[in-house]
Amino acid sequence: MDTKSSRIVVFGAGGRVGRAAVAEARRRGHEVTEAGRADGQVTDPAAVARLAAGHDAAIVAVYDSGALPGEFFPALARALTRGLPEAGVKRLVYVGLASVLPTASGELLMDTPGYPQEWREFYVGHASGVEALRSAAPAALDWAVLSPAGDFAPEGSEPSGGYAPAPAEADSRVTHRDFARALVDEAVRPTVRRTHVGVAAA
Repeated sequence: MDTKSSRIVVFGAGGRVGRAAVAEARRRGHEVTEAGRADGQVTDPAAVARLAAGHDAAIVAVYDSGALPGEFFPALARALTRGLPEAGVKRLVYVGLASVLPTASGELLMDTPGYPQEWREFYVGHASGVEALRSAAPAALDWAVLSPAGDFAPEGSEPSGGYAPAPAEADSRVTHRDFARALVDEAVRPTVRRTHVGVAAA
């Protein structure tokens, strides 16, 4: 349990990452508000501000399968950078995508030989969202983007109990529970600021 309780709103609480983050935060004694994608439009700054009011930090793990990625993710980022400060939230931890994370060589994972390209529109949309976050976030909003360094481990995999920052690596796997540890750690004890970091099992 963390020594100090924080109030955390989790956007996308119904998904696998969101559920894991909610469970991890509550396990540590934090007060958690679950916000699904349908609880007000997450691309509407006013709805974001309403849902986030009274919280110390926000964890965001949402996407809309019915929207164009190149439109949805930048709109989401802009809504967060306006709505969260309006609500007084000072810390944002945003779940990103390994595909747009640099590998050890500096090349983006999605551009490495053999990497699947059938979802490239989704990758590029995510990247646009991160760029919108970077350009629109006011100084008052302390943000970080975290993603698995590669992908999530299959359901039922045993958590390692630890994690470490890592460059993108296609074969890297981290459980949802270990990744949730990183999300909650960064929400309440920030170490990553205004950048995108990969998370690997340790």
